[in-house]
Amino acid sequence: MTNQATPQEKKLFTPGPLCVSPTVKQALCRDMGSRDTEFIEIIKNLRDTLVNIAGLPRDEFTTVIMQGSGTYTVESVLLSTSNREQKVLIIANGAYGQRMKTICERAQIPFDILSFPETQQVNVEDVLKFLESPQSAGLFGSVAVVHCETTTGIVNPIENLGEQLKKKFPTMTYIVDAMSSFAGMETNYSQVDFLVSSANKCLQGIPGFGFVICRIAALEKCKGLAKSLALDIYEQWKGLEQNGQFRFTPPTHAILGLRQACKELEAEGGVAGRARRYKQNSEVIKAGMAQRGFKQLIKEHDGHIITSYFCPAHENFDFQKFYDGLSDLGQLIYPGKVTSADGFRVGHIGHLNAEDMEHLLKCIDQVLQDMDIPCPLK
Repeated sequence: MTNQATPQEKKLFTPGPLCVSPTVKQALCRDMGSRDTEFIEIIKNLRDTLVNIAGLPRDEFTTVIMQGSGTYTVESVLLSTSNREQKVLIIANGAYGQRMKTICERAQIPFDILSFPETQQVNVEDVLKFLESPQSAGLFGSVAVVHCETTTGIVNPIENLGEQLKKKFPTMTYIVDAMSSFAGMETNYSQVDFLVSSANKCLQGIPGFGFVICRIAALEKCKGLAKSLALDIYEQWKGLEQNGQFRFTPPTHAILGLRQACKELEAEGGVAGRARRYKQNSEVIKAGMAQRGFKQLIKEHDGHIITSYFCPAHENFDFQKFYDGLSDLGQLIYPGKVTSADGFRVGHIGHLNAEDMEHLLKCIDQVLQDMDIPCPLK
């Protein structure tokens, strides 16, 4: 973890893909047959490891690995869990909740969406009131929500929501998109039936596949539900269970990379150790940006995964020039995704530490100076 970046090797202060360690990159540099017994054993061990990382019992939960991006995996869960009779209740306060809505629309999955402002946390009481209303009686078979909505960085109360759902609606299927939080935040997932994440987020692997940690009892009910061949998590699971293999070509190199990344997670102290580093990264950025006069978009519940900032009101500020200036210095941030405000985002996750955060702040100083913008901002 050094501050040096070449034109080919930039520091990624994004929600993913992320910077990965040299040893994860090295693990990719091996060819392996997808039907080889060694690879089959690697898949089995990786599936078990992911359940362990989630802190869940392996006799009740299993991992289904799905080729493709995280969105492919979210779509596979929505396709595979809907009986097309009861609705999915999508709880949204950002772009990734809205993406689940789009998936359901395209797949003709019956749904309703309960929307909250992008800058506010999901309100559990409002969700329960909606589900308990007379017009909702018997309509919904599942609830889907995003844990860390990286549109803003806001963290939704999935533990409390899960506890209340299982208490009041014990047969309701609970789906959580933990794409940007899994392995980076200490979380109790015991109420979740389908937990979706990806190799290239807080696990610090590379893109190529996502995975679903499924409650086996809930997964067994998914047989025949998916209206897709490739995105059927039940059939994917049965294939993995029967012969240890993927039904279709697996991302062999990416899987080898994640195996190494999981070893590094354990060496760091597990989820607690990684979360500790991410929190430190977040604290350095938040303190440094505040000193420079930048205003946070979210004032609470923003966690330590990614932070959103308003663009400065100074007449010389142009985000593209700001972005390009940082990129020229080997630092990549993300543009804002909120519909109601101009802003940008700074990620705190990946193979980065507090020194990298301090270096980014110095680069921000330099770019602001180059743009003739006084710092701290007025």
